[in-house]
Amino acid sequence: MSEIAGRHILVTGGASGIGRLTALRMAARGGRVSVWDIHTENLDRVVAELGSAGCAVARGWICDVSKRESVYAAARETLGHGGPVDVLVNNAGVVSGKGLLEIPDEKIEATFAINTLSLFWTAKAFLPAMIEQRRGHIVTIASASSLIGVARLADYAASKWAAMGFDESLRAELRRSAPALETTVVCPFFIDTGMFRGVKSRFPRLLPILDENDVADRIVDAVERNRRRVVMPPIVHWIPLLRVLPVGVFDALATFLGVNASMDEFKGRAAS
Repeated sequence: MSEIAGRHILVTGGASGIGRLTALRMAARGGRVSVWDIHTENLDRVVAELGSAGCAVARGWICDVSKRESVYAAARETLGHGGPVDVLVNNAGVVSGKGLLEIPDEKIEATFAINTLSLFWTAKAFLPAMIEQRRGHIVTIASASSLIGVARLADYAASKWAAMGFDESLRAELRRSAPALETTVVCPFFIDTGMFRGVKSRFPRLLPILDENDVADRIVDAVERNRRRVVMPPIVHWIPLLRVLPVGVFDALATFLGVNASMDEFKGRAAS
């Protein structure tokens, strides 16, 4: 039996994009899947899809992860109806895609509330039961921007650097206090979803815009194999090593690779 079959899986932001695809794959592998999202219509649709995918128990909950009270309320409902969560996939995320001075203050605050602070609230909500049952896995969907700052992504990159630090610190804590628990951080380059519509890659063979199905497959594989870090594509592994270069050389290399022009034609997800 894999770690997924028969387990209770919760995916935040699970009604669209890679969250939806990850939830469907978890259901196909026998998981009991709960999904959180803020969009009622999309949530109802994905719960129906989960049932069609063979999920014996599929539930959806409206939850605004940017609000601590909403997270704790949804967590109580989720635990009450589905029991302890075995695999928590912290997928909910937003991106502004603007230059720093163009981003309204409230949008910056929302980016950190959703991409970073929500990680603390979900972990505090579900970790106690995981520790008690000596079984659990927390997945943090970070980004390649957790490893390198990118023009027009100041708030997003900073929030994802924080997400990387959260995962690493949590992993260190659990290694000492609850070694049976696992964590995974996922660091993909841009994914071909509505969230990053319009982004470009100068060298698509080296830095391809990732297929959302491939990313979802890698997330599920990481849970099944207890992989602590998933980095996509392979060249992203080199970023930490390249930091030994002088800052000017590092910046010039990023510019040559087109990293800082990748957001120039960004459009993002159309307003719903």
